[in-house]
This record gives sequence, C-alpha cells and structure tokens, in this order.
Amino acid sequence: MFGFIVNRESGNGYGKKVWSQVESTVVKRNIKYVVRFTERPMHAKEIVAELLEKDVETIIVIGGDGTIHEVVNGLVYKNVSLGIIPAGSGNDFARCLGVPLAYEKALERIFENRPQQVDLLNLGERYSLTVAGIGFDGQVAKNVNEALYKKYLNFFRLGSLSYAISVLDTLRTYKPTNMQITVDGKKLDFADVWLAAAANTTTYGGGIKISPLSSHTDGKLDICVVHGLRRGKLIRLLPKAFKGKHISAKEVTLLKGEDIYISSDPPVLVQSDGEQVKQTPLHITVEKRALTLV
Repeated sequence: MFGFIVNRESGNGYGKKVWSQVESTVVKRNIKYVVRFTERPMHAKEIVAELLEKDVETIIVIGGDGTIHEVVNGLVYKNVSLGIIPAGSGNDFARCLGVPLAYEKALERIFENRPQQVDLLNLGERYSLTVAGIGFDGQVAKNVNEALYKKYLNFFRLGSLSYAISVLDTLRTYKPTNMQITVDGKKLDFADVWLAAAANTTTYGGGIKISPLSSHTDGKLDICVVHGLRRGKLIRLLPKAFKGKHISAKEVTLLKGEDIYISSDPPVLVQSDGEQVKQTPLHITVEKRALTLV
C-alpha cells in the first residue's frame, strides 16, 4: 500500500494540483493507498509515524525539499521506501536523484519500484538530504523564506528564481567571517569565509552546482569553502556555480570526509535542504545507506 503525504501549499498551491492528478491515476490503476495532508511545520514527520503503523510499503511525498526533509527525518533506517513527486520551488533533491520534475514521470518511476539506498547528513538534531550551507547560504535561506516575492514567483512556476534574487539581496550587506573546519580530525583555519557547504548531493538553491563532484551513495561528504575574496570577485564567481565551474578558482577549497566540525567567529546561520536550522558551531557526520528511495 502507498502512503501519500501531500503539502497542498508547496509551490504556491501547485502541490494541491499535482495531488489531484496523481490521485486520479492511482484510482484508475486500482492501487490501494492512504493520503494525509500537512497542516503545519513539522507535521509531515508526525504523519510518517502514523503511516508506519498502517502497513504502508512506500511513503510518497508530494511537495518541495522542505516537506521531503521532514519526511526523511521520520524514515531514517526504516524498512519503508520513499518516493518523491516534486512540487516545490527548488526541488534540488529530486534533481540530484534524477527524479523527473513532471509528476506523471515521477509517478511512473515510483511504480517501477527500483529501490536504491542513499546517504544522509546527520546534523545532530536532524538529518539532511542535500546540502548544509553555512554562512552566506544560511542568511540567503532565511531571507528567501521570509520574502514576499517567493510566493509570486512560485505562482508562475519560477520559484527557483527566488534563491537567485535573495543571493543578490544578501550580497549587499553580508560580511565574511573566519572559520575553523575539522575534517576527520584534521583542523584547518580559513579567513574571510563567505560560505562553507557540506554536500551530500551536487546542487542546491534551485540548481546551483555548489559541489559538482558529490555523490549521495559514496559514503562521504564534500565540503566547498569559498574564502579570501572581495565582494566584487564573489559576484563574478557566483554565476559559474550554476554549472559547477567555480571550483577551479583559487579562492575555492574542496574537502572530503565523513566527520566534519565547523566553528566560526562570530557565529553564522546554517541552512539545510533550504530550511534555516541553527547557528555555528556545527557537527556533521555522514549516515551511510540510511534511506531507501524508489
């Protein structure tokens, strides 16, 4: 039996439209299912606990990265697979997994039932699917989630532009900081850090390839540190990140490991899967093969 968790508000109401079409297909195929709708922040995780008691074999999320983030935190190491039908503004995890953005094709992928086990980031208080962004990224996530323009862009299915607009807005006032990053016991000091991204997947922010060498199945996390450059050069560097070409710059340092500790002076914001989660210091480890996806 399928268990659907639907965020009707995702993508400024797009989730509701997608569910209407998906439900029609499921009914036509005589597939047994149960559906629950999210009503508040962190409700999706509560719904997961309920569905796990209903003998569901697959929990399918119709929503964006934030909703998927909540569901994953209830499914870690559970014997139930996760299906994704993207209906958000960024849909980064779907992109990284090769999940089609068109709901019809995403549903067919789930019907094919080809499970794979993937890694997650463990942030201590929660798990993450894609990237934990520290510093500039954290501030951008805060700004974009509070911005009025996000709703209007979502209405026209242009939600990925929200992140780009917030980047430009945040650039005006954000100041870099000093960070100490410890990877598998090795300490490194970085001055004037704009951002550090601990990545399990290649992209975030609606398709920015912040860590183009990352893999969600290799048992490692990749860390991209952007540091030691002036604001003007950062502005010129950022467009290259959409194709992953920023990593060749001398001001970009790439690290790889399983256990990461990041501190900064002063503390800076941290975002995960597009949601603001905390401030530094931050301890991150990789959870290998912690989630089954179809």
